[in-house]
Amino acid sequence: MPVLSNSQNNTSYRRLADVYDHLMGDAPYDRWMQVAVEVWRHAGTGPSRVAELGCGTGSLTRYLLEYGFEVWGVDLSADMLHVAREKVERSHPDASVHWLCQDIRELALSAHIDSVLCFCDTLNYISDAEGVQRVFARVYEALVPGGTFLFDVHTPYKIAEVFGNESFSHQDGEVAYIWESTYDPDTEAVEHDLTLFVQEQDGLYRRFHELHHQQTYHLADLTDWLAAAGFELLSITADFTGQPVEEDSERAFFAVRKPVRED
Repeated sequence: MPVLSNSQNNTSYRRLADVYDHLMGDAPYDRWMQVAVEVWRHAGTGPSRVAELGCGTGSLTRYLLEYGFEVWGVDLSADMLHVAREKVERSHPDASVHWLCQDIRELALSAHIDSVLCFCDTLNYISDAEGVQRVFARVYEALVPGGTFLFDVHTPYKIAEVFGNESFSHQDGEVAYIWESTYDPDTEAVEHDLTLFVQEQDGLYRRFHELHHQQTYHLADLTDWLAAAGFELLSITADFTGQPVEEDSERAFFAVRKPVRED
């Protein structure tokens, strides 16, 4: 089953919020957490304030809270944040979480942050290069000197060859979906047309429709934009392996740092 991204599309995720966790039951949030821990270890940083961009329903947020961090959870969807807040209040009632309903291109945090995470291909939902560059600039401003920024993206290979012009389906006792992907080679973007059937309490199924757009970004361009924002590159790795990105890698992980001394 493909992995649905966390939200940077308020309209598309409005009705999906209620079933998002059910559909994402196999998502490797523990592995995303381990990626962050490994980067912090190699960088010699021990963050205390962490911001999570595109936090969705707060599944990764709960892992961050296990480490005792003060967390900023940022998402464009108020519905996703509502689910996240309720979930975290049940599991970590005394935790310190600042929930912010924001477009990450206009990120504005209430404090300087030690590390910013943007996982689950959230940046692929930014539809143009200017928007991604604005995210990088905002994150740079939010970080303390020496602070780290970690994110992942679907590679051009995955957008074109794995999603491409493919169909996916899923059915269980509560939710069923039909997922049609359409790839545009001219724009290097994919449209995900998703029809969901969700079982109600009376046993009948409610049908609703979602349309999602994901944009390809080449690794060389992302590297250049990060440098232009002022970041220094720590690593680019593939598919939770810690190894270099290959031609058929599906997910690229970037780790960068704001210099301790700015030029």
